[in-house]
Amino acid sequence: MAVSADAIDGSNLVLLREATLGTTLESMPGVRADTFGGGASRPIIRGQTAPRVKVLSDGSELMDASNVSPDHAITTEPMLARRIEVLRGPSTLLYGGGAIGGVVNVLDDKIPESLPENGFEGFAEVRGATGSRERAGAFGLTAGEGNIAMHIEGAKRRADDYRVPHWASSRLNGSDNESATGSIGLSWIGSRGFAGLAFTKTRSQYGLPGHSHEYEGCHPHGSHLHCGGHDHDHDHDHDHDHDHDHEHDHAAPFVRLNSQRIDLRGEYREPFAGIQKIRLRGGLTDYRHDEIDDGEVATTFKNRGEDMRVELEHKPVAGWRGVAGLQGARSTFSALGVESFLPRTVTRNMGVFLHEEYTLGAWRFELGARQDWQSVKAGAQGSSSSLHGTSLSAATVWSFSPQYALSLSLSRSQRLPNAQELYADGIHLATNTYEVGNPDLRAETSRNVDLTLRKHAGDARFSLGVFHNYIKNYIYANTLDRYEDFRLIEYAQRDARFTGIEGEASYRFGPHLTAGVFGDVVHGKLVSHGGNLPRIPAARAGLRAKTNWGNWSGNVEAYRVFRQNRVADFESATPGYNMVNLGVSYDGRLGAADYTVYLRATNLFDVRAFNHASFLAATAPLPGRRVMLGVRMEY
Repeated sequence: MAVSADAIDGSNLVLLREATLGTTLESMPGVRADTFGGGASRPIIRGQTAPRVKVLSDGSELMDASNVSPDHAITTEPMLARRIEVLRGPSTLLYGGGAIGGVVNVLDDKIPESLPENGFEGFAEVRGATGSRERAGAFGLTAGEGNIAMHIEGAKRRADDYRVPHWASSRLNGSDNESATGSIGLSWIGSRGFAGLAFTKTRSQYGLPGHSHEYEGCHPHGSHLHCGGHDHDHDHDHDHDHDHDHEHDHAAPFVRLNSQRIDLRGEYREPFAGIQKIRLRGGLTDYRHDEIDDGEVATTFKNRGEDMRVELEHKPVAGWRGVAGLQGARSTFSALGVESFLPRTVTRNMGVFLHEEYTLGAWRFELGARQDWQSVKAGAQGSSSSLHGTSLSAATVWSFSPQYALSLSLSRSQRLPNAQELYADGIHLATNTYEVGNPDLRAETSRNVDLTLRKHAGDARFSLGVFHNYIKNYIYANTLDRYEDFRLIEYAQRDARFTGIEGEASYRFGPHLTAGVFGDVVHGKLVSHGGNLPRIPAARAGLRAKTNWGNWSGNVEAYRVFRQNRVADFESATPGYNMVNLGVSYDGRLGAADYTVYLRATNLFDVRAFNHASFLAATAPLPGRRVMLGVRMEY
């Protein structure tokens, strides 16, 4: 349904899967990652990340703590994903008006929706990698009898600190990660639908790089930082030195994460006249993670959340096909301990939505609408915020030729401020910040136009998109002061503008070779003050080639991430870098099982690179050369 929808699945997903969701997706044009060592990264879409990019598990809210900070991992395991979708345009309103950047929907098989053809099916995969000495494995099995199907799956990963070229200690202290995920699901499957439940448990432990105890005494005096009596000048250097090594001799702090989740999914086809199907999605999450420093729990984050959504897909009415629905969520979040920068908050959300589609000859039209209500209560004093937002979207696709399509999307969306933006007040050493919220924040309103031209058939194919997003009352972390790598940030609100281009093109030179180019760039600026917004990804451009010979396939990509000079106040420029990755795989059959053996090398020439979109842009470089070998079997 989405005017702009991209996905990674099949063999591409097998080769591209990383330990985190953000790094798994960043090969897609317009998508980056706000990397935070080896254990956490969130996707960035067109310069926007959480909370303006919503991450879902088969349409259901995750209810973890990843929206609060980039050092908090997203609780979804890429090795267990069947397909990962990136949605933009009117269909994003199905999942939230605040998804201004887009929606990432991770599809899995934890709840069977159909019976296996031969009574059972499954997969198993193991892999290892140099650089961080990663060892990982995953499996999944679905069995069915009569109307009942059961699915079990699991994944385990362990990686040490990853290697960094031209780094004093050769490895990034605190970039290790270890995780284990297991799930069991049960479904009743009939001729007109299914209903099922699944229980998932996730345990993870990963390091927090870039940590420094010297900032523990920092606190604000008005709009200035006071750090241990040090009086510093406020000459904010825009060309910060990325060559100095921030490593420390002491062991890095780490996160110990535990999450338990129950998923409910169901579908009933043609329940009554006029309705094609009813879909139900729900989740109950009990999440906790401890941030441990010097062997003691410094801070404990807890989130208990419930999410439920019902969708009704109606049959065509005067040529219009669509979905209407209702969604509700409740989240109780707390941060207790040394870094209790956010009081206990209870957030309630309710939304109603509608998405319609109409086709007339070579034209397809989409309309979307959503109304959201939110209440946030914080602390023992009972501070509260109640807001509502209205979002509308319209799009058209003109297939003016069998091989070409031109799409135009217009949207007006509203995002309501979250608890952190409203009520944060305290030191957050993981990101080297002191955060100050603003309880008077209003809803931000986005007006977006998106124009895309695609050629989707033939030897030559391409997609080229331009977008302009004007956001009134844009909420951002404004840096008021900085001492070394520690910053005082306040959640402020000003009008902002995001403009960008993204695209890719390829040509099939014959049955065995396809090659092409790709790239993306986004600029984010404050309208009234003319300043740049922080942590906007640098421009990127590159080349790709794929080849297939019988059971063999291979790919290579080389790209340039340019120097980011468009920096905000107190932010540093980040140098550019060149990156080369390659992969090769072999597909075969062993008895009743299909198998794939794959080899992938990333950062082939072992360059030292920094990610401007990361909170640790100057202190946590990206991994050096890594070679991964894996095998996957499906039966």
